[in-house]
Amino acid sequence: MSTNRILTTHVGSLPRQPDLLALMQKKSRGEAVDAAQLASVLKASVADIVKRQVEAGIDLVSDGELSKPSYATYIADRLTGFGGESKGDVPADLRDFKDYSRHLVEIGGVVPRGGHTCCQGEVTVKDLSGLDEDLTNFSAAVTAAKPVGAFMNAASPGVVAVFQKNAYYPSEDAYVEAVGEALRIEYEAIVAAGFQLQVDSPDLAMGRHIAFQDLDDAGFLKVIDRNVQALNNALRNIPADKVRMHLCWGNYAGPHHRDIPLKAIAERVLRAKPRHILLEGANPRHEHEWAVFKDVALPDDKVLVPGVIDSTSNYIEHPELVAQRLTRYADVVGRERVMAGSDCGFSTFSGYPTVHPDIVWAKLASMVEGAQIASRSLWGASAAASG
Repeated sequence: MSTNRILTTHVGSLPRQPDLLALMQKKSRGEAVDAAQLASVLKASVADIVKRQVEAGIDLVSDGELSKPSYATYIADRLTGFGGESKGDVPADLRDFKDYSRHLVEIGGVVPRGGHTCCQGEVTVKDLSGLDEDLTNFSAAVTAAKPVGAFMNAASPGVVAVFQKNAYYPSEDAYVEAVGEALRIEYEAIVAAGFQLQVDSPDLAMGRHIAFQDLDDAGFLKVIDRNVQALNNALRNIPADKVRMHLCWGNYAGPHHRDIPLKAIAERVLRAKPRHILLEGANPRHEHEWAVFKDVALPDDKVLVPGVIDSTSNYIEHPELVAQRLTRYADVVGRERVMAGSDCGFSTFSGYPTVHPDIVWAKLASMVEGAQIASRSLWGASAAASG
């Protein structure tokens, strides 16, 4: 919790350096890549990205998710049972605007589909070498850069089920439960390494207009209940204050008029164990939802981390606007229970930067400045300087 100023963080993924991105894209195309070279470039890239976050004034930093092809599909390399290919679902909002959807494809834009490999067998731990490498690289980078705090991302059980369809388990309930139990090992390893765990859970919001378009809202609320229960079970050995959770409606520049409102899901989402809840608060579809917490009581053990910079627009938010967004939340839930964040990641899928890398860093700088303005407004002269 914030004690004398608004702390700053972000959702996790950051633009990959050109040399690392080139190697990752080459690997994704099935071309031969020198493993030692990739490991060396990745280690240097993580050190650089952590150092740059600290220099920008970000308090709680990540490894940028630099090693992962995407935040949800990376698990196919770490868990058994995944193979083949599953056809994804075009988001409902883009179905309503087919010409725009085609335009996005033509210009190389992000058109998310809930598809990748599928579940073809029992889900268990297969290979944690990728996790071990991530933890080693991040630990070294954090030791060198000395941020206020650090977190590492991991997929939620529910979002794995959105992107990797079940073709093995007798029910979705059994599938999500099995995925959660397998991911528990990764969750606990991240916390044991001394980092906060961030569980990325767009299934609790984005899932409504991608994977569960045919359900009514009441049916989707049952999906939320199931996914939250599976997540809480997977987190059973981890204290709540060691975990943060990202809620997301999809990190793409679409109309988003099919997004389920926060007010419809908030009470159920807040039953999840993580203390820190990162949610969208900057884009035009969700900026107004700070007001939801006038009616939905924030549990005493929760902290809100609203997005105060958008992750799909190359506009650089003015620091005064950032401060206004933060103080709105603080006025409702209390200044100690608000932190500054981004709507989503800035490189959710490797190779698809919606926001230009240079502008990403300018946005983060504006967020830091805005948090300082808000801190002075909320704490007065006693507000501590950033860092």
